[in-house]
Amino acid sequence: MKSYGSMPRRDHESQIVTQKNWSNLHWLWWTFGVDVPLFLIVTILVGLFEFGVIPHYKSGFYCNDPALSFPFKGDTVKMEVIMSTIILLPFALVFITELVLFDATYSIRAKFDFTSKITFKIFRNYLCGLIFNLGIVEVMKGITGNPRPTFFAICEPDTAKTCNGSEYVNTFECTSTRFSSWYQSDSYHSFPSGHTSLSLYCGFFMAWYLQRRAFDWRHRTVLVVPLLQLLCLTYVAVCSLTRITDHRHHWWDVLTGAVVGVVTMLYTVLALCNNFKTKSKYTQDTCMTDSQHTVRTLVFDGPHQMAVS
Repeated sequence: MKSYGSMPRRDHESQIVTQKNWSNLHWLWWTFGVDVPLFLIVTILVGLFEFGVIPHYKSGFYCNDPALSFPFKGDTVKMEVIMSTIILLPFALVFITELVLFDATYSIRAKFDFTSKITFKIFRNYLCGLIFNLGIVEVMKGITGNPRPTFFAICEPDTAKTCNGSEYVNTFECTSTRFSSWYQSDSYHSFPSGHTSLSLYCGFFMAWYLQRRAFDWRHRTVLVVPLLQLLCLTYVAVCSLTRITDHRHHWWDVLTGAVVGVVTMLYTVLALCNNFKTKSKYTQDTCMTDSQHTVRTLVFDGPHQMAVS
């Protein structure tokens, strides 16, 4: 009788395993068959635009405009630094935070498995918002084509050598031999500031995440999270304001970049990440062994009382 009674349960468990396998195959197909190719297409298009393969608009300039006559002295925060930090920092922060906050009653393997899943989901949403951010900035740069404050120094436009007074020049070609073609093309992509947009998106995302997932007045220390948040905001300030002090952007470029960063960050946090809602008890319990589940039930939930009819 006991062996017969266990058959329905085994059938039910086999159905659950089969459904889970089909769900995993379905997820893999959509991820690597649709999402990854789309991501690669967007990345390739951005790269083609950055290197001037895709044509873009070039705005004119006023002859001898002092706002475009600053010397080029380099970037305090280089593009390589921005691109590496906006990818690596959020991933490391989320993984470490989720690992520390996870219940210590679980096994180490369960902790790493669940932390990895949570980190992947949050980071996936973060990358989605990051692509939106980058796409909006690149489209705006291509439509406006505004010269940078270092435009004359980097581009050395041909028509600037023959124009008189403060007349407006509609067409030009860069003739500089001191800078590469990418720098020359980038000299009229000032609006908006990509450094500001990307760094603000990354820094505010991390600060918001820490506030929602890690901060609590009941913790043993209440200064660690605010200190980390301060570092995030300092990162944003340095990346943004140095674009003005380096004369790589006008102030309105930085302001508009900040607006794009805030809007895309709010979209990611509120719409994609659901404001970092605390994971449910059911989700945590799925990572536990039977013995751990029994211990947790007795310790935290107390003994179940029988219903009296």
